[in-house]
Amino acid sequence: MDGVVRMGRIPGSKNKKMWIHEGDVVIVTPWDIQDSKADVIWKYTKHQVEWLERKGYLK
Repeated sequence: MDGVVRMGRIPGSKNKKMWIHEGDVVIVTPWDIQDSKADVIWKYTKHQVEWLERKGYLK
C-alpha cells in the first residue's frame, strides 16, 4: 500500500507451508534495518481477497 517494492522473506515457521506467486495479496512487515526488505506474515486466500474487495478494503 505504501508503493515501495520490497524483497520478501517467509519466516521459518511458514516456510514449507506457504507458496507466494505473483499477484497474491499478502501482509508484510518491513525490516527496521533495511526498508527494501520485509517479512511475509500472512497470505490471503482467493475467497478472503474477494471479501476484502466487496467491503472496500482493497482497490
